[in-house]
Amino acid sequence: MAVCARLCGVGQSRRCRRRQRHNQQDQGSDSDMDEEEEERIVGKGRFDAGACGGPERGVAATAGPSDAYEYGSGRVNTGGFLDRTSTGPPHPQSLAELPPELLVEIFSLLPGTTLSNVALVCKKFRQLLKTETIWRRRCIEEFGMKEDLRKVEARGVTSQDLYVKRVNPRVKSGRFMKLLPDYEHMDYRDVYTHLLYPYRHILGLWQPDIGPYGGLLNVVVDGLFIIGWMYLPPHDPRVEDPMRRRPLFRIHMMESNKATVECMYGHKGPHKGDIQTVKKDEFSTKCNQTDHHRMPGGRQEEFRTWLEEEWGRTLEEIFHEHMQELILMKFIYTSQYDNCLTYRRIYLPPAKPSDLLQPGLFKGTYGSHGLEIVMLSFHGMSARATKLTGDPNVPAGQLTLDVNLCRPVVLPDLEQQCNIEELSQLVMGVHEEVQREQEQKENGTSATGRCAAEGACGGSSAAEEMESNHGACSDSCDSSHSSRSNPETQPFVLPMGVMARNEEYPRACRKCFYGTGLIAGHGFTSPERTPGLFVLFDKDRFGFIWLELKSFSLYSRLTDNLPHAHAPNLERFEAMLRNMQSWTS
Repeated sequence: MAVCARLCGVGQSRRCRRRQRHNQQDQGSDSDMDEEEEERIVGKGRFDAGACGGPERGVAATAGPSDAYEYGSGRVNTGGFLDRTSTGPPHPQSLAELPPELLVEIFSLLPGTTLSNVALVCKKFRQLLKTETIWRRRCIEEFGMKEDLRKVEARGVTSQDLYVKRVNPRVKSGRFMKLLPDYEHMDYRDVYTHLLYPYRHILGLWQPDIGPYGGLLNVVVDGLFIIGWMYLPPHDPRVEDPMRRRPLFRIHMMESNKATVECMYGHKGPHKGDIQTVKKDEFSTKCNQTDHHRMPGGRQEEFRTWLEEEWGRTLEEIFHEHMQELILMKFIYTSQYDNCLTYRRIYLPPAKPSDLLQPGLFKGTYGSHGLEIVMLSFHGMSARATKLTGDPNVPAGQLTLDVNLCRPVVLPDLEQQCNIEELSQLVMGVHEEVQREQEQKENGTSATGRCAAEGACGGSSAAEEMESNHGACSDSCDSSHSSRSNPETQPFVLPMGVMARNEEYPRACRKCFYGTGLIAGHGFTSPERTPGLFVLFDKDRFGFIWLELKSFSLYSRLTDNLPHAHAPNLERFEAMLRNMQSWTS
């Protein structure tokens, strides 16, 4: 505040400022400007000479309408009464002496959180901060709002949500009444102050706490709404199809300049809801009218509607009895929450030039459990896929795939690829080598510790061997990653007897690596990592062959735009992954 006061040229009090004005040659106009005058001056681009006193104030005050200043010659023409040369145009002695249009441009570059302090400097600044262009730029740059408030089209809502027909019994025709507030009388400052800024902490990606099933919620600024979209995978087994979205809640402005939270769950339109911040990176939603979630036909109608939305089919079309049990179990478990959920923040994985492919979110096939969403990230010499949505066997948050990028696998010819025994023997050979190296590493570490305690040096050879193995692994990883810049495809075919939910898998791949997949019994009992083959098809697709299950999973990249979802740094992302696993363990 002190710095702004010095830049502005104001004194310690109003009396000091008044004394400064009396010391000038003539009296200027007072610094108090009404909103009409400020907008007139900003629009015409004129210089407000009387807002805060300057060295040339007296000259400007006595000049007539025909007076002009010749900036090129540095001469002031006052009609013959005064002819004084100067070295150039007058330089402002303070920030407040700048033209209003220039101050508006400066203020529009400041973060919105600092503008309240700028308004406390002087009345001129406070008046200028009512200019719409300042707040419009803040809404666009900080929150991505691009719509004009005068021409906005509400998104995420149907016409039935916007209008309702009011019938006049005296006449046959009816008229429509708008339910939502009239946004033409709102300005960007109100939207920023009462909607965007108070709810900025919930923008981004979140994972709902729905037991083993998890989920993916994306909270975005959508028009004049903040909408929480639940992302759903496409119907099984169409993994290449785009994601489906369903609104769970929305926040919008009312005419009283107060944000309103509405629950969007159910089939009766928006109704009253609430949002509470539990702690940092965590919030919860609550529906205040859960009767809007019920349907006239009771639970049977609700189940049929949910099944058609979730799976795109009826129960009669699902012949697998085990799949029917899994579907019914998920409906009973998820419907009990009634959109009263707790969400925890998740981040997109950061990318590095050395990554095998661009990390991100993928949708993959998981047998009877349908399609699930995983997050692919790279950690040194391994690639890991973490579940964002899960199932009763392997819940959300668990590490479903762990790929060793130091162990590339060279596929045999197509005839041998078709033989599951040949492929299993090839992968199991790599698996046994990895296990032997892991045992040697553990023994070498314990031996080195004993040698250090006994003061001996016999453990140096083990340490050198580990170092050489690490160097060899790094060389192998570098050579395998070089295929990203110059990929060479090779024919690929699934072995006979391996089940695939999607028969339209790619018939050519770039690279294959040894990896392990997590399997478990119902209720996440007896979890274990089983060897398999990671297959990289292209920059947006990969697969995994589960040898023990004789099953194949195909993964396709999620291409939706996800703003406010990038991790601030690698440490925050690593901490998020650890916390995610603890939520479901």
